[in-house]
This record gives sequence, C-alpha cells and structure tokens, in this order.
Amino acid sequence: MGREFIPLFDEWAEFYDETVSGQDAEYKEVFENYEDILDLVARKSKGRVLEFGVGTGNLTEKLIGLGREVYGVEPSKVMREKTKARFMNLELYDGDFIQFPNLPGKIDSIVSTYAFHHLTDDEKETAIKLYSEMLEPGGKIVFADTAFLNERDRNERHRIVKEQGYENLLKDLQREHYTTLEILKQIFEIHGFQVNFEKLNSFVWLMEAVKEK
Repeated sequence: MGREFIPLFDEWAEFYDETVSGQDAEYKEVFENYEDILDLVARKSKGRVLEFGVGTGNLTEKLIGLGREVYGVEPSKVMREKTKARFMNLELYDGDFIQFPNLPGKIDSIVSTYAFHHLTDDEKETAIKLYSEMLEPGGKIVFADTAFLNERDRNERHRIVKEQGYENLLKDLQREHYTTLEILKQIFEIHGFQVNFEKLNSFVWLMEAVKEK
C-alpha cells in the first residue's frame, strides 16, 4: 500500500520542494508545469475533498485557496509535520490510499498528485473500489501522476531516459508501480466511474473519474 516507501518520503521531505521546482535536472521533465498541474487538479475538485499523499502541502495550499474543506492523508511523519506547520487547522491523518481513519464527513472529491504509482495494480483496484463505495453519484476522483499509454509507450520512455543518462530516474520508473492508461481505464470503469485522461507533460497524466449511478 505504498508504506514500504515511507523511509524514502522521510528522507525526501527535506528537499522535496527543490525537486518539484525543477532544480534537479534529472527530474525536471517529470515536474514540468508542476504549479499548473496542481492548479488544474484543485480546480477540478469540488466540495469536501480527501487528499492522499499530502507531502509538504503544495496541492493542499491550492485546495484551501479555492475554499475547499480538506481532509489530508499522509503516511510520512516528517511530511505531515511540514504540512501541519503550514496549515495549523488542517485535518491531517496518518494513513495511505487504502488504510486511513474514519473521516468526520462525507467526501465529494478525492485528489492526489505524484503518488498513486506507489500502489501495485491490484492495490490500485482495491483503492478505487473503496472510493466508489465512499462517493455519491457525481463524486469525483482527480489524480495526476506518471503513467504510460501502453507497454510500448513504457518501453520507449525507459529507452529515452536511459539514453539521457538519468540512472536514478530510470531506477524509479522500473522499481515503482507505474501503470498504463489501459489498465487504469479498466479499473475505473469496473467500479462505476466514467474516466477521462489528459496528458500534462512528458510523464504525467490527469485522471478525472466521475462516479456514475
């Protein structure tokens, strides 16, 4: 459920914002248009929002700025401390995409950026099934994360990254559970969502899924 990556999150917390701002050349393309991506996810949310993988609170800030009521879930204690220092009144919980405390109210939207890939495909389906049970018809899931069109696209992206000499990025792409749009579409539709995808940079796709009846 992604918790095996907590030590990495704790270590990354100290320089996460430097990475997403494009200061790390190896990950610059991954985080290209970062602020615009956060803005888009926030704008497409509605009502009371559950945010997974809060990190240091960058998407949280956008949501609060739009007047959303936010419940945040983050498995890294170090990340939670950084976010809590920014937003003293935020409802922030220790948890992950599948295991998290009961929330005090119903949810209208579920959002996340740069985090859903920590789950295996089976875990992704477990999570989407759970969200389908939580959301009323018309409720939304809005995620932005690295994904691939299909296996051919995955292999081509790996080839490009290897040619660029980005060994750490290649290891990340191979180690973590990045999936394809084909698999995601199937998972969302099985559990009652109409989903649309929009490419936001060379790596990241917007996934906007609306719960049907």
